Amino acid sequence: MSLDTVKHAAETPDAGQPWKELGLKEDEYARIREILGRRPTGAELAMYSVMWSEHCSYKSSKVHLKQFGEKVPANDAMLVGIGENAGVVDVGQGYAVTFKVESHNHPSYIEPYQGAATGVGGIVRDILAMGARPIAVVDPLRFGAADHPDTRRVLPGIVAGIGGYGNCLGLPNIGGEVVFDACYQGNPLVNAGCIGVMKHEDIHLAQASGPGNKVILYGARTGGDGIGGVSVLASETFDDTKPAKRPAVQVGDPFQEKLLIECTLEIFKEKLVAGIQDLGGAGLSCATSELASAGSGGMRVELDTVPLRDSSLSPEEILMSESQERMCAIVEPQHVDRFMEICEKWDVIATVIGEVTEGSQLEIFWHGEQIVDVPPRSVAHEGPTYHRPFARPSWQDALQADDAGALARPANGAELREQVLKLVGSPNQASKSWITDQYDRFVQGNTVLAMPEDAGMVRIDEKSNLGVAMATDGNGRYAKLDPYTGAQLALAESYRNVAASGAKPLAISDCLNFGSPEDPDVMWQFAEATRGLADGCLELGTPVTGGNVSLYNQTGETAIHPTPVVAVLGVIDDVTRRTPVAFAEEGQLLYLLGDTHEEFGGSAWSEVVHQHLGGMPPKVDLGREKLLGEILISGSRDGMIDAAHDLSDGGLIQAVTESCLRGGKGARLVVPDGLDAFTFLFSESAGRAVVSIPRSEELRFNDMCGARGLPVARIGVVDGDEIEIQGEFSIPLSELRTAHEGTLEGLFA
Repeated sequence: MSLDTVKHAAETPDAGQPWKELGLKEDEYARIREILGRRPTGAELAMYSVMWSEHCSYKSSKVHLKQFGEKVPANDAMLVGIGENAGVVDVGQGYAVTFKVESHNHPSYIEPYQGAATGVGGIVRDILAMGARPIAVVDPLRFGAADHPDTRRVLPGIVAGIGGYGNCLGLPNIGGEVVFDACYQGNPLVNAGCIGVMKHEDIHLAQASGPGNKVILYGARTGGDGIGGVSVLASETFDDTKPAKRPAVQVGDPFQEKLLIECTLEIFKEKLVAGIQDLGGAGLSCATSELASAGSGGMRVELDTVPLRDSSLSPEEILMSESQERMCAIVEPQHVDRFMEICEKWDVIATVIGEVTEGSQLEIFWHGEQIVDVPPRSVAHEGPTYHRPFARPSWQDALQADDAGALARPANGAELREQVLKLVGSPNQASKSWITDQYDRFVQGNTVLAMPEDAGMVRIDEKSNLGVAMATDGNGRYAKLDPYTGAQLALAESYRNVAASGAKPLAISDCLNFGSPEDPDVMWQFAEATRGLADGCLELGTPVTGGNVSLYNQTGETAIHPTPVVAVLGVIDDVTRRTPVAFAEEGQLLYLLGDTHEEFGGSAWSEVVHQHLGGMPPKVDLGREKLLGEILISGSRDGMIDAAHDLSDGGLIQAVTESCLRGGKGARLVVPDGLDAFTFLFSESAGRAVVSIPRSEELRFNDMCGARGLPVARIGVVDGDEIEIQGEFSIPLSELRTAHEGTLEGLFA
């Protein structure tokens, strides 16, 4: 087959092309021809197809995402916002922290180990590309029913992939979630987050400026794995009638990535790059077009100089390959030799594949023949924009009317006790230690808090003890009932988790997981969730620094619950003042902060006891969340709070159980006036936390809460080796531990 050059494309306008097979719509193909003034070459068609995919172009979501920038002003901490590889915030003392959450859902279903492993590798390179040293990872996960055979297929592989890749990189895994729900049966969610740290002056951006500057591709060789990869897999619905796209899943090498990290950090230290971009989704198509688009000129690339693992790859395949552990740097000519020396020292392959030009086009050549001549912005930043139709689902009113308050409640203390044990031993509320013990949470020696704490926390300066905390949260059941409120509840819980650790929330990243955008019901869910998140961030003062949208998460006609996952990053001046969740001191007083109402819609109790989903989720009061956060942070800093745990899924009894088991101490609780025992234990009202207070601090703590107007109630004391609800029941910690800690091991070990 002869090479499809730019000249040949201009001379053969009617040649048939596989635009439909590459995932393009007819009008999109027509738009490409209009932009170029001719038909595209095969290489150009490959580039547009991956860069205009849903995963890369955000064509269905960007009309809604723009409100994150329009509604929510940057705060004083924001250094780099939406549009770069990752957001960057100022955390004081000259330090900047970059963080982001992304998805690798579809590849992880097809090939669990490699899909999850390369999800970790990709997010780590995003952080590295900003100029930062990656210091920790997190992984919010969603699986189908815990007892389903396919969950037993995918979960062990995904967990092993996350642990294997992250452990080999020497990055502590400090947080995340594991949630089971039948809606994720054919479409598990593997979201991965990373935190990195640098000095302000070390921030790097993805742009190619300066005619004559060299384009250097370095890292692993380019192979046939990952052709189309996440850009194609994440842009269509799973269908049992189609063959699995196994070859499209990338294959990772964490040892190569570790060399790439250290090599890149040394290159940064010597200030040898003018711009840099990692190669992730869409591979070289993305890196070259985005660097050129964000720069001030054009770019010329000699594609046949790209180091290959497979010499049979066509130019189109090289451009579409998403082989892992690769970076692309823009380097001034006088720095090229030193750049190459450092790469050789770290045994990292580096090749000059092109240069920045004075023109405005991205030009790519193959053995001297021009195969690409495109305006880079048309590829990278000016893809289609869809205003997808959306409408409130016809079933939404009936779902909300099916109130969980009408469900049968326990009639006495014995039934309460039985339901507590059932709740804390259910897959979603049970200990996740069987999973998290496979991750190294303490490598590097700077981990301060890690699972099962409310937030992960790492020290970033050993002299001052400056640290950062991060939590990720999302409740698809809440969002199914009301996407607007569900997104705000995810934001509120993540914010509350960070504050409960003693850190001040600064900014957010998000990973928005939804079904097919071609379904008006799903687009309504997405529109409502993004609106809720933007409104919530405005009220809390936490700007969105960036994130990820993952659509087409459905099998056939069955979509997942709308699952907006929100990551909140916070800063703490002194990590020695952090607040753990464990009740560790007998005699300390237990206080419930916030108001408790009869709110059971979407609750863990309604799911576990009645297999029910209906009604309205808990109400959100973000002003109250902000006040609660201030109390938790001040109480931690001033030595008034020894332990704190936010109240969310499972309500008070879940939080108290976790804190008691974590500290090995029991608790005696009294139901406050105005509440019945059932509501006290199982309600999931938001804006609440339980704290343990030294007796010597009780007066000062009450004065602080009273002065700021936060309702608090003394509900008990840390004592003994059981949890006792006065007048109702008691359960020994040993019995709770058996119920709580044996579930996942029994299912998956």
